[in-house]
Amino acid sequence: MAVGKNKRLTKGGKKGAKKKVVDPFSKKDWYDVKAPAMFNIRNIGKTLVTRTQGTKIASDGLKGRVFEVSLADLQNDEVAFRKFKLITEDVQGKNCLTNFHGMDLTRDKMCSMVKKWQVRTKIPQCLVLWYAWPRM
Repeated sequence: MAVGKNKRLTKGGKKGAKKKVVDPFSKKDWYDVKAPAMFNIRNIGKTLVTRTQGTKIASDGLKGRVFEVSLADLQNDEVAFRKFKLITEDVQGKNCLTNFHGMDLTRDKMCSMVKKWQVRTKIPQCLVLWYAWPRM
């Protein structure tokens, strides 16, 4: 019989020992999300981001985030079928400053506009596209 150390016990410590549980939210900060000046209500809500640690900066993790907000929430309006996409452009202190990124309609409004067995939906407005081509 060879005399030696029991590697399993010295390497891992106590057999069946559990790792210390760390709450993931203890490493995160809350930031306020601000809408552009064109809207009546500037404060949209809050968002979570991991704290600055080493070379990972918290503001870099926030830039480029897209928030989808109803127009009713932004303007204190009753009409709630328009949704605006706002993208984070800049971070000042604990505030995320956003910019307009796009607009969408809610699914129920979109479905009510489109009729069954129709190939296209007619829009009674003339649209000028980015390459300046008027279309009907």
